[in-house]
Amino acid sequence: MHFNKITLATGLVALASAVSAIDTIKVKDRHFYTSKDEPFFIKGVDYQPGGSAEVGKAKWDPLSDPDVCARDIALFQRLGVNTIRVYSVDTSLDHDECMTMLAAAGIYLVLDVNSPLTHQHMHPTEPWTTYTPMYLEHVFTVMEQFSGYDNTLAFLSGNEVIHEKGSEKQSPVYIKAVNRDMRAYMKKHLPRNIPIGYSNADHIEFRVSLANYMQCGDEGYVDFFGVNSYQWCGENTFKGSGYDTLVEAYSNYTLPVFFSEFGCNEVRPRLWQEVDALYSDKMTGVFSGGLVYEFTQEKADYGIVQLSGKGSGKGDAQILEEFDPLAKAFKRADPKIPSNLEIAPRPKKCNKPTDYPGITAKMELPETLGAELIEKGVDADKFVRGKFIDASKVKTTSSYKVKDYDGKTVDASVDKTTDVTPGQHTKEDDESAAASKQVMIGSSLIAAAAAIFFSF
Repeated sequence: MHFNKITLATGLVALASAVSAIDTIKVKDRHFYTSKDEPFFIKGVDYQPGGSAEVGKAKWDPLSDPDVCARDIALFQRLGVNTIRVYSVDTSLDHDECMTMLAAAGIYLVLDVNSPLTHQHMHPTEPWTTYTPMYLEHVFTVMEQFSGYDNTLAFLSGNEVIHEKGSEKQSPVYIKAVNRDMRAYMKKHLPRNIPIGYSNADHIEFRVSLANYMQCGDEGYVDFFGVNSYQWCGENTFKGSGYDTLVEAYSNYTLPVFFSEFGCNEVRPRLWQEVDALYSDKMTGVFSGGLVYEFTQEKADYGIVQLSGKGSGKGDAQILEEFDPLAKAFKRADPKIPSNLEIAPRPKKCNKPTDYPGITAKMELPETLGAELIEKGVDADKFVRGKFIDASKVKTTSSYKVKDYDGKTVDASVDKTTDVTPGQHTKEDDESAAASKQVMIGSSLIAAAAAIFFSF
């Protein structure tokens, strides 16, 4: 057989450029894995400087402002996180530069598809009034825009929708309907599969029932379950905090579970003992890490960074007392999946409604109000599919000053730890990456064969 040396060399170059440096994340059994099949534990922080209300006040969100992103990504790296959660975005804005900066820093995004604006969230006790085509258009538009970034780890279909009295009776079936619609839209229109889940308030009376209802059936199921938990406060232990009970509650769950919010602030300063527990072998068989609430200091007093911008999300930043201890706790974390873990398959059928006590668990979901959108797709004039840009051209430093806890100005530059391949992410990219992965498995054989060939 004869080969063209130029064609072979060109093919090897194309092969190298086709492999994106930041892996996508997938669900496998009860944990997250990278596209290289390496376990991935979330070490992260909840991030919405200025609060979600700020998104509705002006054409601004924290992933649209490169100056803010440069300021905070440098702090994310100092904190040692690999993931942030953002609660609200404005899809009319450009997020390419910030998402590229995050990817270059090796940081992933868990993104809520809702916002506080009208037609962009679900009413907890009267969900049928807000489950509308306009609402689904917003959800699908968020998915369309952020599906272009390989560091979009997951979408959250809701956050604590089931929280106030009565919501546990009305909302569960509608949340499953939204999950169903998101999955259908993704399958038909998006370039890759991105995990879809729900973030739940940790109500002990139905924490297990709701989780089990959300994972069962042939439609409307989640890929993972997020838990907002604040039960470890101050000086405590695995048993004294009730973490042992929490682990037991989800011990038979078939999908990944992680803390979508944690960090009790009833005792100050926070000691972050729960971080050590979360990434220990006492929990890693059941939990896949978590996100600390929250990065910037807001009215609820959970922040670890103070901004000078008076609630706008902008301005200079100062590290607060609990920042560096949290960074040390994250640095100590070395989570591993237990080797003897027994994995049960996700239940493809739901049980009878009475098997989900505390909630109304309807087996038949509402008819979709997004059928036309799922069939035709969101109007392309209403979104721009996100894409990575040339990482060498994005900001590495911010015009905002950053001070440590002692008030000294610190160098806050983004360290680009990961190469980012610029350009639109497409289904063809996925196919190319998949093919490249298969070829790279035998890369040593290719190299050997090439060496023999070029010797002739």
